[in-house]
Amino acid sequence: MTRSSGNPLTGSVDVLVIGAGHSGLAVSRFLLARSVDHVILERGEVANSWRTERWDSLKLLTPNWQSRLPGYCYSGSDPDSYMSMPEVIDFISGYAEFSRAPVVTGTEVVSVQSLDTGYRVVTNRGEWRTRALVIASGAFNLPLIPAISDALPGEIKQLSTRDYRNPHQLESGGVMVVGASASGLQLATEIQASGRQVTLAVGEHVRLPRIYRGKDIQHWMHVTGVLDEKYDAVDDIRRARGVSSPQLVGTSDRRTLDLNALSGAGVCLAGRLAGVRDGKLQFSGSLRNVCKLADLKMNRLLEAIDDWIAERGPGESRDPAERFDPTDIPASPRLGLDLAGGEIRTVVWATGYRPDYSWLEVPVLDHKGQIRHDGGVVEVPGMYVLGLPYLRRRKSSFIHGAEDDARDLCEHIVAYLDATSTSSRIRMAG
Repeated sequence: MTRSSGNPLTGSVDVLVIGAGHSGLAVSRFLLARSVDHVILERGEVANSWRTERWDSLKLLTPNWQSRLPGYCYSGSDPDSYMSMPEVIDFISGYAEFSRAPVVTGTEVVSVQSLDTGYRVVTNRGEWRTRALVIASGAFNLPLIPAISDALPGEIKQLSTRDYRNPHQLESGGVMVVGASASGLQLATEIQASGRQVTLAVGEHVRLPRIYRGKDIQHWMHVTGVLDEKYDAVDDIRRARGVSSPQLVGTSDRRTLDLNALSGAGVCLAGRLAGVRDGKLQFSGSLRNVCKLADLKMNRLLEAIDDWIAERGPGESRDPAERFDPTDIPASPRLGLDLAGGEIRTVVWATGYRPDYSWLEVPVLDHKGQIRHDGGVVEVPGMYVLGLPYLRRRKSSFIHGAEDDARDLCEHIVAYLDATSTSSRIRMAG
């Protein structure tokens, strides 16, 4: 049911969804099941960000068996492997065809404005009117580049993870990767293997083993209910939503990727990049404490998994409990680096992303440009958001996390449409 670019379009629907990624397609599936009139607008093609804004070697952090959307799941022969970008694109595109989602591609939203009866959505190809709006454009639209990037000398090449594709883009010579989440570690590993010396600036991070007691760590987080933890059961949901992605990598050998592995490969570890002055980088002295905290939190999770297994008996895992070596920190971590010496030629910013709501002309953004919402229900009537970290559950940002969130929000949408229809009929009768 995908309609591609061509003549300008205009129309009126009960629900308009912005974004034909996995979240937008998931809510569409539930809306179709309830016979709700709707359309999905996509600025590029289905799964556009996976096609155009990812590096070449990227693989999912979750195993194939966890790749599923409403009524649709991975059906290949290697459930314990990890999808490459072409495989992710095929999976999501296949789902769009399978679910017969009403997608209009090549349609970029220019503005969204409130109306008495819903919302006016202006695109590069025409206008739409809708009673309810679902924003599923994703959380990873714009790279978060720290302001200190402006202080770097002009001869230093700078790239974000959205711009990076492979090491061939980089200048010859040393590279500094800023950020120690999954993206930062994967890029540092790849770039170091290309023959360039990498310095990794490490801030707060989440350390996890790839395999624990014979099974993928995602298996244990699934069966123990960690991934299903609700947003309203968390003490500080704002902080929880800002936690970086865990240090995991999807490889055929299912290896653990952590700071010890990087050090063993020759990567130089430094603390958080704190400033740039007179062409000299300044690193925080908190590297040891940050790594100790990550080790502590990992061990707490492993202890909780061990307790869960013990309560259910040996059938859950024949492999014994294990603990991993503490993060090995240099005796005297470097606190500075003079860029004039030529040691660093390129800086790769693996410092996260933020959504782009520059087109949203409805006053629902906080001081950080984030949509104010309660589990995806925005504070203005008839507006919803999907696909953000920890939206309703810890798993919300994963592909398989879209199903439960989309189901919940679809119920809310249908109830809203019914209520507003009833209210309209009452006013007309009066």
